[in-house]
Amino acid sequence: MILAPDLSGLGHAAKDALILALIDRLNALEERVASLEKEAVTPRAENAALRKKLGLPPKTPDNSSTPPSQGHKPSAQAAPKTKGKRKSRPGKHRPPHPNPSKERSVPATHCEHCAADVSSEPRTAAQAYDRIEIPPIAAEITRVTLMGGVCPGCGKPFNAQAPAGLEPGSPFGPNLTALALHLRYTQGIGFERLSHLFSHVFGLDISEGALVDMIKASCGAFAQQAGRIRQDLFAKGVFERRSREGAFGRSTKRRSLMESDETTMRVGKKNWWLWVFHHADSALPTLKPSRGKIVIQEFLGGYRPDFWISDRYGAQMGWAEKDPQVCLAHLICFIVTLGCAQGLLRRSAAHAMPNTPSMRAIKSSLPASSGCSHTRAPSGAAGSGSRTAPCAPICGSWRPSSTC
Repeated sequence: MILAPDLSGLGHAAKDALILALIDRLNALEERVASLEKEAVTPRAENAALRKKLGLPPKTPDNSSTPPSQGHKPSAQAAPKTKGKRKSRPGKHRPPHPNPSKERSVPATHCEHCAADVSSEPRTAAQAYDRIEIPPIAAEITRVTLMGGVCPGCGKPFNAQAPAGLEPGSPFGPNLTALALHLRYTQGIGFERLSHLFSHVFGLDISEGALVDMIKASCGAFAQQAGRIRQDLFAKGVFERRSREGAFGRSTKRRSLMESDETTMRVGKKNWWLWVFHHADSALPTLKPSRGKIVIQEFLGGYRPDFWISDRYGAQMGWAEKDPQVCLAHLICFIVTLGCAQGLLRRSAAHAMPNTPSMRAIKSSLPASSGCSHTRAPSGAAGSGSRTAPCAPICGSWRPSSTC
C-alpha cells in the first residue's frame, strides 16, 4: 500500500510531475488488467466446460457403451426370513445314466440279519445305482522306426515310407494339438499352467515353447477356415420386398448385409482392437492394433455390401452401397444421455424425429414411469394440453402415447 504524500509543500512543477507519473502508472495498470483479462478467457471457457460436464449424468451400462462389468451394482438386500417350517419339496437326485458302459449284478449269498444261506432263494433287484469313474489317463506314444538298407540293384540307400498320419516332424498329434488349443483359448489356461497340466494329468513333459510352436503350426488351418467364413459373409444376404407387383406377382431382390463392431483387447502390454464382422450364422473376429478404416478396407477388399449395420463410429461409416443402419441400442443410449443432461421437451423427440420404423422403435423402447424429477414439458408443448408428457421423454420416464 502506497501512503499519500504531503502535497502542501509541493510546487506547481512538482505536482505536474506527480500527475504525469500517476497517469503513466494508470496506463501500465490498465495494460496489465487487459492482459490478465485476455489470459483469463481460456480458463473461464475450461471452467464453464467442466461445470457443464459436472451436470451430465454419470456413464452407466444403461446410457452408454460402458460394459456391465464396470457398472456400479448395489448390494442385494438380504432375503426376509420366513417363520415356520420350510415347505416340503420333492427331492432331487442324479438320474441313472441311460447307456452305462458296463453293468454288474451282485447276488446275495447270506442274509444280512441272521447270516442264513440265501444263495438258492429267488432274488429280485433291490437297489440300483451308478458309480462313475474315469479310466487311468495315459498318453499313447507310438515309436515309429523306418527301416532301410542298400538296394542290391542300384547300390543306393533306401528308406521305408512313413505311414499316413505318422510322418516325421512335430511329435504331437492332431488330437493333442486340438486339446491344447481348447484349454489355452476356450478355457483360458496360461502356457505355464498348461505345461504343468499336461505333466500332472497326462504324464507328458511339454515345454511352453513347444506349446507356442504347436499353436503356430495350426495357424494355417485357422486361416483357411477364416477365408471360408469370409466368403460366406460376402455370399449371404437378405431379401428385400418390392412394393411394385410385376407380371409374375410381387418380386423380391437379394440384398447383401453386414454387421460390424469393435472393442479393446489387451495383447501383451498394449491395447489392440478386436473387430467382429457378422451376418446370419457367420461371424469372423479379427484382432488388429488399429481402430481405423484400414482394418475394414483390408477385410472387404473390393466388396461392398448394400447395407451396413454398426454404431456411429466414423471408421464404420461409408461402407454401404445403398444405406447404413445405425445400431438402435446406441441411439437409445445417446438419446437417454442427452435427455437427462439437457431436459429436452417431448415434442423435440416425438415430433422432430422423422416418423420412420427406426425412430418408432426408439420411441417405443423408452420405459414408462409415473413421474420424474427432470425437466417437464409445458402444458402447451406439442399441441394440445392433453398430449403433454409427464417428463422429458429422453430421460427414460416416458413412453409415447398413441396420439404421437
